[in-house]
Amino acid sequence: MRRSCQPAFAVPIRAWRAFLALLAWLLACALMPALAGAQPVQTAAIQAPPLPVPAQVLDARLGVHPDKTRFVMELTEAVAFRVEPQASPASVVVELGNARWAGGILPGRGLVSAIASEMVTADRLRLVLATTVPVRIAWAEVIPPRDGKPPRFILDLEPSAGAAADRRAVGSLSPLPGTGGTSAATVAASLASAPRPPIPPKERPKAPELPLIVLDAGHGGQDPGAIGVNGIHEKDVTLAMARELRRQLLATGRYRVVMTRDKDVFLPLRDRAAVARSNDAHLFISLHADSMSSRKVRGLSVYTLSDKASDREAEMLAQRENKADAAGGLNLKTQSAEVANILISLSQREKMNQSRRFAGLVVSSLDKNIAVLPSPLRSAGFGVLTAPDVPSVLVEMGYLSHAQDASLLNNATHRRRMAASLVRAVDGYFSPGAGRKRS
Repeated sequence: MRRSCQPAFAVPIRAWRAFLALLAWLLACALMPALAGAQPVQTAAIQAPPLPVPAQVLDARLGVHPDKTRFVMELTEAVAFRVEPQASPASVVVELGNARWAGGILPGRGLVSAIASEMVTADRLRLVLATTVPVRIAWAEVIPPRDGKPPRFILDLEPSAGAAADRRAVGSLSPLPGTGGTSAATVAASLASAPRPPIPPKERPKAPELPLIVLDAGHGGQDPGAIGVNGIHEKDVTLAMARELRRQLLATGRYRVVMTRDKDVFLPLRDRAAVARSNDAHLFISLHADSMSSRKVRGLSVYTLSDKASDREAEMLAQRENKADAAGGLNLKTQSAEVANILISLSQREKMNQSRRFAGLVVSSLDKNIAVLPSPLRSAGFGVLTAPDVPSVLVEMGYLSHAQDASLLNNATHRRRMAASLVRAVDGYFSPGAGRKRS
């Protein structure tokens, strides 16, 4: 009988297989609850944070001050910035972080001849301010929104003290690596070489308009006026006096003069006042030389419109069609007759007060050799004084019925003396205190 070569303790292969299968089953049973409660592992997608919305330039402007030029930009958001002057060509480079602007080229003012913009990166705006001379940065800052205004970038530029620009940069924005200043210099050079529009000449400030004085030579034409004891006519005396007074007034360089007549023509009384009104006169002086039955009365007197005459004129003016300018430009067409009458009266009262002031100056400024009536300041209803919006006086220079007055009024030296007295009164009227007192 043949013996087996296997050892006595050897386990049959089938038994080992069964044991391993049992062990695997037991292990699977032990791990099943843990595996059942486990959740599947999921991987989340990594997303980049969104980029901030670029700030927009709402407005850009230049302001010129005596010592500087100010550049202002209004923004939708506050941004970081960097400002750096350039020497060649003279310019200033402004860079704003995360900003956009499609401003193109703006015309310059003051120290800035032009402004150009460009996007140097997707989120960086560059402005180039071409300057007329090298400049320094006096102030640069982004002001946060306040008082209802959006954020503002403000840049103040001053002329550089030296021949070259101050190259110090201002701001917290870091410079772009490797960009240098080539692009900015190119832009500045193109701006500097671009033809500039001609600078319009500065308008000289207009000198204030000189006061206009209307001189009225009484009578004329077929109306000779009074006839003197020596045969002279009032119309000739008044015209000669008006011409002499005009000459002296114009010689001062302080006045303009218009004459109601400069030759021997007839002119109705109210037409004379209309000359003053149509020319917007500041003062109306009517010249006369009266005559009386008594040959003992002599001397100068000055008349203004009387109150009663003023009331009648106001009522007449209120009834006329030309109410629109009857009271210093007030439109009276929509007013009732009563209201129009009141407005015209008020206008007349004001001008009458001014007329009385000038009449007083005439008397106080007269040369001591010119005789006056005992009460030289008078009032009457002269139609020539009825302009409601022009201070008006009538000067009776003397009486042609008196031999001495007639002789003096026919004398050129006396007329020059009287004209000089009236010029002093006019000076006193337009420059209070300038009139010389009668001595």
